[in-house]
Amino acid sequence: MEKRLRPKKIVISCLYAVLFITVATGAFLISKSMKGNNDVVEDNYTYVSSIIMDNQIPVMNETKKMIKPYTNEQVSVGKSYYDYKGESKSQESSITYYDGSYIQNSGIDYVLKDVFDVVSVLDGTVTDVKQDEILGNVVEIKHGNDYVTTYQSLSEVSVKKGDTVTQGQVIGKSGTNKLDKDMGNHLHFELYTNGQIVDPNLYIDKEIKSE
Repeated sequence: MEKRLRPKKIVISCLYAVLFITVATGAFLISKSMKGNNDVVEDNYTYVSSIIMDNQIPVMNETKKMIKPYTNEQVSVGKSYYDYKGESKSQESSITYYDGSYIQNSGIDYVLKDVFDVVSVLDGTVTDVKQDEILGNVVEIKHGNDYVTTYQSLSEVSVKKGDTVTQGQVIGKSGTNKLDKDMGNHLHFELYTNGQIVDPNLYIDKEIKSE
């Protein structure tokens, strides 16, 4: 005799089948969603890392080499900085006679027969530009970490007060002045650190800290 299923059992079986399909589908969708979210996080992580690597902020007080205040390799030293601890012969050659007085050289005088470009030895800001009756045209530049440089005896000036300059940028041209008129065409260069004048030779072509 053939056994027939009751309607109630058929309905219950269908409900179980629907519930199973729903649970299985939900689990699949949740798994796929989680995988998609992981992919997004991983992609974002890679993207942020590339930004950090490509846009690194320079470390403060990095070292930088101070260059010479000129680019023409034919330029030579006409008069050195007066060193109080130096030899007497060297000191004698670092003295300027002007208007009946002997003056100790407070910088270095670079000479060349022809006019040459004068450049900034470091990045900085022009703090003063003036025309002095004795020293000629003068440019003063303030650099990082309290370094200040002055460029005297300029025949031409190509910057103005407040300008931001980069290392190696031309700021003027060599010339003459009344203080060292016998030297002819030259540049008088001075360097100050922490408000004290120093021998530029101790810093030029040397690694120094700069902001």
